[in-house]
Amino acid sequence: MKATADIQVIPIGSGVSVRKQVQRAHAILVEAGINARLHPNGTNVEGEMADIFDAIRRVHETLHAEGTVRLATFIKLGSRTDKEPSLVAKMF
Repeated sequence: MKATADIQVIPIGSGVSVRKQVQRAHAILVEAGINARLHPNGTNVEGEMADIFDAIRRVHETLHAEGTVRLATFIKLGSRTDKEPSLVAKMF
């Protein structure tokens, strides 16, 4: 099932700047093959729902393995049955 989502991954206890963790998380989403568009407060994605959830799991596993102790992730997920959801369609 195709879906769109807004994902916000917040590293906690990593200091004032979390730029490196955010860049790493975004790279993992892109590597997962889902369309990912970074914005100031998160990332908009579209793709197969299972792939989105799997990519979020990989973000957590990777950032933890690389030393981030705590992560809080907020997900807004949208799906439809009448047509294929896309980020572009949501804008117009």
